[in-house]
This record gives sequence, C-alpha cells and structure tokens, in this order.
Amino acid sequence: MKYSFNLVGVSPVLHFFNHQQQSLVKPQHQGIEYLGTHTCTLDAFLSSIEPVPVKWGWNLDQVVDTVIEFWMNNAESINYWKSRLNDAGHDSLLVARVADMNSLSEELESLLGKNL
Repeated sequence: MKYSFNLVGVSPVLHFFNHQQQSLVKPQHQGIEYLGTHTCTLDAFLSSIEPVPVKWGWNLDQVVDTVIEFWMNNAESINYWKSRLNDAGHDSLLVARVADMNSLSEELESLLGKNL
C-alpha cells in the first residue's frame, strides 16, 4: 500500500480539537488522518503518527518512510509552514494529513462530486 503525507495548515488548538471530536461522531473517510503538533519537526510528526497505523492496519515502516521522504524532499514547504506556525503563536498547531493513497483518491473524488 502507498501512503501520502502533507502539511496542510496551521490551526488554533481548540479548532483542531473540535474537528477531531466531530470526526469521531461523523466518521471521515477511512484511511485518512489529520495530525497536529506544536512544533514543526520530523520527530514531532513521527511521534504523532505512531497510533495511526494500528487504527487502520497500515504498515508502520512504510508510513514512517513516507513522512521521512516528505521531510527530505520538501524543505521549502516545511520552512514556509514553520514560519506560519511561529507567526500564529503558542495556541496553534501545525496540521498534517497522512493517508493511504486509495482513501485519499476516494476523498478527492467525493469532493469533486464523482461517485464511484
């Protein structure tokens, strides 16, 4: 299975917490998780993904490799989001999305109104 990891934005902690709580009540697409961390570091995101593979039955080594590959190949994007996080202050999180590629494709198609 292939995985995707992307930094998607900065969010106030309470807004992100509310989003996560709503996703428990109204399930999101399976195989897609949003993660938040107070620091823009590889170690912070690696720590935050540890419970995700267990939840979805993913291969932890492949997910970790995907995050590391993103980190090695996207320095400009990482620096941009690190700056935005610093600008936002201490009550904010950097939000990332980790997903299996099939689920991500299904989510994007549903957003575009295409039914499978």
